[in-house]
Amino acid sequence: MTVFEELKARGLLAQLTDEEEIKELINNGKATFYIGFDPTADSLHVGHFMALCLMKRLQMAGNKPIALIGGGTAMIGDPSGRSDMRTMMTQETIQHNCDCFKEQMSKFIDFSEGKAMMVNNADWLLDLNYIDVLREVGAHFSVNRMLTAECYKQRMEKGLSFLEFNYMIMQSYDFYVLYQKYGCNMQFGGDDQWSNMLGGTELIRRKLGKDAYAMTITLLLNSEGKKMGKTQKGAVWLDPNKTSPFEFFQYWRNVADADVLKCIRMLTFLPLEQIDEMDHWEGSELNKAKEILAFELTKLVHGEEEAKKALEGAKALFSSGNAEEMPTVVLTEESFTEGKADILTLLTASGLVNSRSEGRRAVEQGGVAVNGEKVTDIKAVFQKDQLGGEGIVLKRGKKNFKKIIYRS
Repeated sequence: MTVFEELKARGLLAQLTDEEEIKELINNGKATFYIGFDPTADSLHVGHFMALCLMKRLQMAGNKPIALIGGGTAMIGDPSGRSDMRTMMTQETIQHNCDCFKEQMSKFIDFSEGKAMMVNNADWLLDLNYIDVLREVGAHFSVNRMLTAECYKQRMEKGLSFLEFNYMIMQSYDFYVLYQKYGCNMQFGGDDQWSNMLGGTELIRRKLGKDAYAMTITLLLNSEGKKMGKTQKGAVWLDPNKTSPFEFFQYWRNVADADVLKCIRMLTFLPLEQIDEMDHWEGSELNKAKEILAFELTKLVHGEEEAKKALEGAKALFSSGNAEEMPTVVLTEESFTEGKADILTLLTASGLVNSRSEGRRAVEQGGVAVNGEKVTDIKAVFQKDQLGGEGIVLKRGKKNFKKIIYRS
């Protein structure tokens, strides 16, 4: 199976231009391709996972990845998929986030000996002259056509700023610069980026002639992949200081039954033959598949040792209600009254509920347990010394849990 065929078999390709040329480049290790990352936080999250895994796959096949950090475009903000305008960041914040990204990306991409590059579009966008942009770039874009793009339609309802309107032009200019400076002949992006990506391909061909060699491919479900990065309790980060390896493991261990094999196929590096054998798994076998998914992805991000710890911790949790590597909340003196704290206080302090009333309902409905034993009394209290040492394991429902510890 060729590299291109494997990408299709794993469900990674949605739309593309010039399919035969793309096959030729990818299969023969001749693609120099880029994927963009906006540095809107100081850590990547699981919504970036698909792009990172794709870059790793293609690099393993001899192709050259360019990780484009949007230090310049982040100062404008991509309107795609948004109903409001992004908060603008300072250059210092953006640079800090860029530095964090490279460290995390290095776990997926080999940047040594020119095998890959990381570049920041601030290097060329911030020095642009506005008149030059209008003359050299703006002349090649039709406003009527731009307004038909899905990314603008969504924002038009609430008001699209001229600032955001320029995002497509800036992203297109990125591809033009990368093509000229680094021989970048291909770009990948989510299906929500299709219009922006086509703009880049067309700009290259209009400015440099029809023979200019530029391609675009979008990733299937990449916009859905971005949603993977969000849970009810916030984002699932690749930074272990924001999301512990155990929490990261548990996130993937708890994916829906309908999604587990799709995620294994798209995100892991297990052989397709092995994955195909799982296609008929049902019931408890799907739990085994989720365990495989969680282990493989935790190993990719945090290393095999942390993945093994997380796996052992998860098994301990579900077998005995305790685990060494579970997410932990440390309580201080302020959480106690006369040396005691009731169950509703523990639930709210842990973040398992958002209010005491929500905690009351959870207890009354039988959805709360401490150290594996159900708590049905909303007045149940716990002494400080009960939470010292190893603490207690507080669970809400089947999948949400925290270790609660008291420290003076």
